[in-house]
Amino acid sequence: MYKRMKMVWEIIGVSTGVILVALGMDMFLIPNKIAAGGVGGIATILHHLLGTPVGAAMLALNIPLFILGIYRLGLRFGFRSFYGTIALSLAIDALAPFLPVLTREPLLAGLFGGVLMGLGLGLVFRCRGTTGGTDLAAAILRTYTGVNIGQLLFLVDASVVLAAGIAFNSAELAMYALVTIFVTAWLIDLVQEGVSYARAFLIISSRPAEIEAAIIKEMDRGATAWRARGVYTGQEREVLLSVVNRSEVGQLKEIIYNVDPRAFVILASVHEVLGEGFKQYSSRR
Repeated sequence: MYKRMKMVWEIIGVSTGVILVALGMDMFLIPNKIAAGGVGGIATILHHLLGTPVGAAMLALNIPLFILGIYRLGLRFGFRSFYGTIALSLAIDALAPFLPVLTREPLLAGLFGGVLMGLGLGLVFRCRGTTGGTDLAAAILRTYTGVNIGQLLFLVDASVVLAAGIAFNSAELAMYALVTIFVTAWLIDLVQEGVSYARAFLIISSRPAEIEAAIIKEMDRGATAWRARGVYTGQEREVLLSVVNRSEVGQLKEIIYNVDPRAFVILASVHEVLGEGFKQYSSRR
C-alpha cells in the first residue's frame, strides 16, 4: 500500500511538472522562437520552419532515443521517464490552442519561460522522472565517447542554440535561449536541493572543549568532533562540525572567537539538513 501511494504521488508530481514545462513553452518560448536547447529546442526550430506541432515533433525525436537508450543502457529509465516524455509531448500540443502568448518581448519570454521550465523539470526530476530528450541523448553518447555527461549536455544544448541562431538568422535569439538555459538550470537545482537555510561550521581550534560546551549551553545545538593532524605543523587537534540556522551564524561566530581568537573556521551553505533540530526525512516527495 505504501509503495503504491508513493508511486501515485510521484506520478502526480511528474504530471504537475510536465504541465509547468508545457506552459512555459507554449506561452513564452515557442511563440518567441526561443529554442532553449534539447529536443524541445529542435522541435521549436522545426515548428517555425516547417509548421510541425512541437509536441508531435518532440515525440518523434524521443521515440528513437528511447529505443536506442534501451539498446545501449537497458531498461533502467522506467515507467516515470516514459510517462513524462509522452505526457509532455501531449500537453504541449493539447494546451497550445487555449493559452495566450503573454509577451512578445524576447528577454521577458526567455526569463519567464526559463522559470516555468526550471520549476517543472525540477519537480519531474525530484519525483524520479525525466522528459527524455537531452539527458537521455547525453547518456547514450557517453556509451560511445566516454565523455562526461555534463560536458555532453552542454555540447548538445549549445549545438541546438547555435542551430536556432542560424535557422532564425538571429544571434539575439540564440543569446536569449542561453539566458533561458541558465535560468532553467538554476531553478532545477533550487527545486531539487531547496533554498539554503542552514550553515555548516568547520572549526579548528586549540580550545575545542570550551567551544563545544558553549555551543551546547548557549545555543542548545550539537557538534561532531574528530581528531585531525595539521600537515604543516604536525600537531594533532580536534576538529568540530556544527550546523546551525542562518539566524544563528552571528551567535556562533561570537562564541568561537570569544573562546579562541585564533580559531580557523570554514563556513559553508547547506541546502538540506535532516535529523534532530532540523526537519525529518519524508519519503513522500
